[in-house]
Amino acid sequence: MNKEIENIIVKFLISSANEEELDQLGVWLKTKENVKLFGEYIEINYALDVNFNEFDNKNVKNALSEKIKQESSVFYKYKVYNVLKYAAVVLLFFGLGFIFKEHFFETPVDAIPEIVNTNISVEPGTNKATLTLEDGSSVVLEKGGAFQTQNANSNGEEIIYNKTSQSVTEVTYNYLTIPRAGEFFIVLADGTKVWLNSESQLKYPISFVEGETRQVELVYGEAYFDVSPSELHNGTTFKVLNNAQEVEVYGTEFNIKAYKDETNIYTTLVEGKVSVGTAGVKQNLVPNQQSNLNMIDGNMTVATVDVMSEISWKNGVFSFNGKSLKDIMKVISRWYDVDVIFENSELETITFVGVLGKDQSLKTILETIKTLSIIKNYEINDKTVRLN
Repeated sequence: MNKEIENIIVKFLISSANEEELDQLGVWLKTKENVKLFGEYIEINYALDVNFNEFDNKNVKNALSEKIKQESSVFYKYKVYNVLKYAAVVLLFFGLGFIFKEHFFETPVDAIPEIVNTNISVEPGTNKATLTLEDGSSVVLEKGGAFQTQNANSNGEEIIYNKTSQSVTEVTYNYLTIPRAGEFFIVLADGTKVWLNSESQLKYPISFVEGETRQVELVYGEAYFDVSPSELHNGTTFKVLNNAQEVEVYGTEFNIKAYKDETNIYTTLVEGKVSVGTAGVKQNLVPNQQSNLNMIDGNMTVATVDVMSEISWKNGVFSFNGKSLKDIMKVISRWYDVDVIFENSELETITFVGVLGKDQSLKTILETIKTLSIIKNYEINDKTVRLN
């Protein structure tokens, strides 16, 4: 490892790297050999130095806090997440994943319990989906397999619909269903790109009728939309329906989270403009805003959020910005297809901030959480995880 990269890594860890340095680090980390060097460097220089004799811990925490406040632009945060996509290795004491945990530096080394020994390895999710065609038949799409219809092509990792030159008068629909431990990417016939998260289902036309509103339905789950602009489609708008709300867009990027086991629907605008409507009420969003629709009482609120944290799932990382352990485990359970049981209910409300790579095994993530004394023990038994 050369000195220049070493200096950039240090600056990255204390959140002082500029955009050019983040780009350089991201390129360097694209090889497995360099990712390994990165992890070894952190472990040698930080993880083993539990007392941080060379650092003023209080000042480091203050510097991190101030830097986070200063660098609030989506573009800069995207650079950081782009690096984390390659570098999200588990770091135990001064880790990328949990450098912002509030009482982190005060945890004495002898208070950290031993890691649970288990030979059970639950691997992360992968690209897979079930495509339901207009005639009702279903096809399993998964990595390594190919599938083709008159309207679409899939290589097992994505499905792309063809733009038709013929006039379409009747709308026919396909469904794309993503299971737990799955994700998938789709390009609709109008060029709109959609990333679908685990346990999600999208209903969409195989072709859009020219001159009419382009309309799809997020039946349930989570999806990120990069909508083809209206000016490319004779000014027609694009709508995303759900059983409780309607989102109207004009060419923009946004995220909708509407899981069946949750009572709230979250719509997060990254760029452009959308209006979120429900029960005769419409709310316009500007970038960095998120609407929160409570399906129990129908109330909708709007707040400014950390957009990159909300959409990090599509960039290959988990980002937990002040989330409770209960909410975090919901995300984990969908991606690893496991059920999580809290033996101690008090653990459910613990909150912390962290970033972890989605390509890590479940055991690796649980060991990290345990090492940070967030939980005392864990047990993996087939598809069930117990925390206490």
